[in-house]
Amino acid sequence: MPFKNRHENCLLVSSVTFPGLNQSVMKQSLTIQLGQQLKMTPQLQQAIRLLQLSALDLRQEIQESVEINPMLELEDEQSGDLSLESLKENDNQDSQELDLDSSDQLPDDLQVDTDWDDIYQSGSSSASSGSGSSEGEEGDAWEARNAAPLTLQQHILWQLNLTPMTDADRAIAYAMVEALDPRGYLTSSLDDIAETVRHELEGELPDETFPEEDEMMVVLHHLQQFDPPGVAARNLQECLDIQLRQLDASVPWLEHALALVGQHLTLLETRDYMTLRRRMGISEEELGEVLNLVRGLNPAPGDGLNEEPAEYVVPDVIIQRKGKRWLVELNPESLPKVRINNQYAGMVGQARREEDGTYMRAQLQEAKWFLKSLQSRNETLLKVASRIVQVQKDFFEYGEEAMKPLVLAEIADAVGMHESTISRVTTQKYMLTPRGVFELKFFFSSHVGTDGGGECSSTAIRAIIKKLIATEDARKPLSDSKLADLLNDQGIKVARRTVAKYREAMRIPASSERKRLV
Repeated sequence: MPFKNRHENCLLVSSVTFPGLNQSVMKQSLTIQLGQQLKMTPQLQQAIRLLQLSALDLRQEIQESVEINPMLELEDEQSGDLSLESLKENDNQDSQELDLDSSDQLPDDLQVDTDWDDIYQSGSSSASSGSGSSEGEEGDAWEARNAAPLTLQQHILWQLNLTPMTDADRAIAYAMVEALDPRGYLTSSLDDIAETVRHELEGELPDETFPEEDEMMVVLHHLQQFDPPGVAARNLQECLDIQLRQLDASVPWLEHALALVGQHLTLLETRDYMTLRRRMGISEEELGEVLNLVRGLNPAPGDGLNEEPAEYVVPDVIIQRKGKRWLVELNPESLPKVRINNQYAGMVGQARREEDGTYMRAQLQEAKWFLKSLQSRNETLLKVASRIVQVQKDFFEYGEEAMKPLVLAEIADAVGMHESTISRVTTQKYMLTPRGVFELKFFFSSHVGTDGGGECSSTAIRAIIKKLIATEDARKPLSDSKLADLLNDQGIKVARRTVAKYREAMRIPASSERKRLV
């Protein structure tokens, strides 16, 4: 039996010929393909999924797992208190102290909570905080946090329903409310709104010409007295004028502000202060007082009622300074405590029916896998956070200007993990520091070269730009080119277009728009 072997790209092909068969009709071959394939076990998939969840999402995941798996249970409040006290007694538990004077070597072993096979502890109940609020107060607070935000239209309609008005005028008002944009401006013309009202009230109109222009204006002026001040204006000038006229007549410089808004708004937009002073016949100091009054007005009155609901974050890691050391620890109150239900676990070998025993053993194994996945998540999170603090310790000392360039690959190499794992563990994970709450990704940034051959973080450059602009002369604000020159004077090689990109990312206006009269 002849064989023919050929090796191409790790592929071994063997041909087999059988006597008596028509080779032109049938030909069989055996093919062996060599390669690597990654198969993720359900346990690994679960660990990766838990790793990328935020603290709030993980809290929900834990609750669902406890409801599904009878082998898991949440600790009661009393046991939670005892566990929290044990955490406080030992600073090394779920924590890592970093010596500012020591080297940047990361310890190989990081201590974690107790025996993870039996119990996973990561938080305490609200009762352990010592709060004395009643159940009713807690319910009210929950409703306040989770209530749907009131929209601008809802806020206006609430006031409209409390206002005495004829049915015809109310129909006009409803049409105007529907024509408000998110900023609170009336986006449709009065003629279009009148046509809408005629179409909706066909057959019910007081007369054929209703509503006329004067009737429309009466309703519009009525709406313009509603809260927020300036709502239902048709343009910026009218919006500012409405707000000024709602102020008390005794407010200083009110008449000058009305004149500025009504007659010289274009000069204000172009910041032609010299012409503005000449036409209004006032001094520079007096113009400054008028401008301060106008700047206190709201050009977009509806924005305050159309904001997105606040997103609450729970810090996963807490950073505290103790002497010359930074203590890095997991937040003990970020998650509920979950453990194996010993009562049910002890019944695994006592099941009378085989299918019951099989089910209970499977659930117990699932529970242990879940606890190990939680352990893996917290160990990885603590290890990564500790390394970040070691690299960026100057930030905690001096602020953003001392931030060092850092990429995911550096942390991955330092802790012996894949870069994708570092990406997952730094997304939607937050660190509570003496300087505020930051997402772990905040500490990663690109770099720009310096004259000395070193590197400067883009975060530090943005902080320097922000500081330079904050201390600039408002009469002669710094241009992007000037900012680039000042950075180059400090040894930071950065182009003008890069400065412009950083400035725009921080939502800082250009120098022409920052020019002000002091």
